[in-house]
Amino acid sequence: MAINPLDLLKNLKEVQQSLGNMQEKMKNIVVTGTAGGDMVKIEMNGGFEILTVKIAPEVINPDDPQMLEDLVKAAFTAATSKIKDKMKDTISPLAGNMNIPPEFMGT
Repeated sequence: MAINPLDLLKNLKEVQQSLGNMQEKMKNIVVTGTAGGDMVKIEMNGGFEILTVKIAPEVINPDDPQMLEDLVKAAFTAATSKIKDKMKDTISPLAGNMNIPPEFMGT
C-alpha cells in the first residue's frame, strides 16, 4: 500500500496535537520494574526518569557487587520494557484514528 505524503501533511496539525496529548499522558504513567523476587525495585515514569530505587538489605553483599549490579540492571530493563509497552498502547489508537498504515508505524 502506497503512502500519500500529502494526506499525511493534511493531518499534521492533528498529529501534533495528538502527540502533545500523548506526551502529557506518558508523564503521568508510572511503572515498577523488579528483579530478584522483588528484592530490587525501580519506579520509572513515562519520561524514562527513575523516581525511586529500592534495594532489600539482604542483596547487598560487599563480596558480590556483580550480583547487585545485575539485579539493578534487570529491574531497570523491566521498567523500561513496561514503559515501551505503555507507549505502544498509547500510540496505537492514535495511529488508527489518523488512518496511518501499520507498516508506517513499524508494526
